[in-house]
Amino acid sequence: MIDREKIPMIASMVRECEDYREALSTDRTRAVEYYDGIMKDTPADQGRSSVVSRDVRSTIKDVLPSILRTILGNDEVVEYQPVGEGDEEKAEQASDYINYVVFPESGGPDAVHDAVHDALRLRNGILEWRYEEKADVKVSSHTGIPEMALAELVSDADVEVLEQEMREEVIETPEGQMPVPVYDLKIRRKIVNRQAKLECVPLEEFLIHPDAVDVINAPVVGRARELTRSDLVAMGYDKDIVDGLPTGDADLDAEHEETTRRGKDWIDEDGEEDPAMKPVMYYEIYARVDLDGDGIAELRKFCFGGKVSADGLLNDEEADEAPYAIIRCERKPHQWEGVSVSDDVFDIQRIKTVLLRATLDNIYWQNNPQPVIQEGTITDMSAVLNPEFGKPIKVKAGFSAKDAYSIQTVPFVADQSFGMLEYLDQEKSNRTGISDASSGMAQDALQNMTAKASAMIEASGIGQTEQIVRTIANDLKAAFRGLLRLIIRHQDAPRTVRLRDEWVAFDPRDWNAGMDCTVNTGLGAGTRERDMMMMQQVIGVQEKLLAGFGPDNPFVKPGNVYNAIAKLMESAGLRTPSLYVTEPDEQEVEQKLEAMRNRPNPEQMKLEGQMALEKAKMEASTQKERAQMEADLNVKQAEIAATTQAQSEKLQADALREEQKAALEREKMALERDLKVMEFDFKREIERMKLENDLMKASAAEFSRSMAKEQPSEAAQ
Repeated sequence: MIDREKIPMIASMVRECEDYREALSTDRTRAVEYYDGIMKDTPADQGRSSVVSRDVRSTIKDVLPSILRTILGNDEVVEYQPVGEGDEEKAEQASDYINYVVFPESGGPDAVHDAVHDALRLRNGILEWRYEEKADVKVSSHTGIPEMALAELVSDADVEVLEQEMREEVIETPEGQMPVPVYDLKIRRKIVNRQAKLECVPLEEFLIHPDAVDVINAPVVGRARELTRSDLVAMGYDKDIVDGLPTGDADLDAEHEETTRRGKDWIDEDGEEDPAMKPVMYYEIYARVDLDGDGIAELRKFCFGGKVSADGLLNDEEADEAPYAIIRCERKPHQWEGVSVSDDVFDIQRIKTVLLRATLDNIYWQNNPQPVIQEGTITDMSAVLNPEFGKPIKVKAGFSAKDAYSIQTVPFVADQSFGMLEYLDQEKSNRTGISDASSGMAQDALQNMTAKASAMIEASGIGQTEQIVRTIANDLKAAFRGLLRLIIRHQDAPRTVRLRDEWVAFDPRDWNAGMDCTVNTGLGAGTRERDMMMMQQVIGVQEKLLAGFGPDNPFVKPGNVYNAIAKLMESAGLRTPSLYVTEPDEQEVEQKLEAMRNRPNPEQMKLEGQMALEKAKMEASTQKERAQMEADLNVKQAEIAATTQAQSEKLQADALREEQKAALEREKMALERDLKVMEFDFKREIERMKLENDLMKASAAEFSRSMAKEQPSEAAQ
């Protein structure tokens, strides 16, 4: 707990915040008055036109719908980004849980709407996130409760039976009618609601130190508001402590700003009032205080009732963050406060108001001219002062009508104001970037301009509006990060919700509280027609890719086509595309693709069918010709057969002659061969005989010689 001696220091810093808030309150009150058409700094002359130009209101109403549509027009307003390994699935779960469950239940869309509206009108919108645990008591009466149901009902510790009466009721059973006891009772039930809340803080309740540049590093930041003692008890504070809280003095400047904002003067009357409903100032302060003496100021949360004092201290605890996000439509460097549309339009609305009043006064003088009357010449002055159609103006005898009555001529200069008014409208458009051409006006409104000129005007206005959207989206990131940390810190059990027609369990306890996020800004800050045209072009490109590469291509998947169709419907203002198109199931898509792969090509089947039809037509149309052709073919075949037979016989005769000739040749050759063999044998026989003769001669000679040799020997003997 904080040292009680340091509470005056905190009280002093809170007073500095209140003084700073009071200094800013004048400009915010003026902005609210200008928005509501109240211009106390430009009073109207007595008896003259009191018209007020509503430029602040019209400018904000021109740009507010496109900003909110761009930010809140998506089903997924925020998308959480994984910061560590394994965070991918948890980041996707967190995105679904915050977008579809927490953000709508917390009142987020209304809070963002109010914060953006405050930023456009009052320079800043303040968002606060908190986990609200609030008790509520409800009394209800019940009749005809069976005994078992009664036992189950009264077993709840939060139920108190106030009145109970038993009676008998006859019911039909298979055995017949039977009386059974039932109960009529009145009970009181204490219900504790625990829910994350996102709320837009009224600026007259917001406290921030004048030295602060942002919420994170602010020495003191918090909220001061009036709550009833009943509200404080429902928040969990002890009743005896709440009853003893000091009343404190109300902040008159904050009350004046609240009265101006709500557009009603509240009258405090002293009278009897339930003590539980008496208002008490409640301060929820986040201050940096060094309690442990280490020289580093730690962030702590202090809650005070009645006033910031030791007697009013209700709570003192450590805090890890101040749950506030500052929303701006245009940033001021090195300041937490932004620039509003009202700041740019104040002087323009004042000048246009003066010009409009002068213009209307001049037109009024033209429609109601001032008469000039010579005194004593008109007998009936009511005919001049209250003229009626056909009522004569009577002039006394002896006076000329021209001298008695004339009209004071006032020159008509009102038409000179129209050019100045157009200039001021153009100046307003230049300052804010908001004009009819860039805020979704009809397409034919620019028909007298060239296409390039109108496109430049639209792009200029959309460019500045996109910058506003980017600034707001960047500031909203703090609120969505705070919502995530809030859920992780306080939801202590899984929760099952119906999401996309399925029951899904979300357990935030193991999610990474340090995940970053991105606020989706839709398709752009342009007109709805522009967004629809862009998505139609995207779908056209997808159709070409599907037609060129087939359904199973690497460029466009069924999920891409569904996303494009869903975005097209969102651009058309249909917030729930699932009512009209169904997101494709991956398994079903794969089965369809597999069936298409196995199915014959439709174009090929069509071509084959056409070919078969053409063939049938050709066969039907040429049947007669085919018969004629067959007859001609038979004749030709007979002629060919006859010719072939004759040629065959001729060929056989020729073949026979050739064969006989060949046989003769063979016989001749055989005879010649035999003759040659005989000649060869004869010659060989002659040679043999000749050789034998030579041998015989040689033998005879040898015999002769041997005889000759023998004869001399005999002679010698």
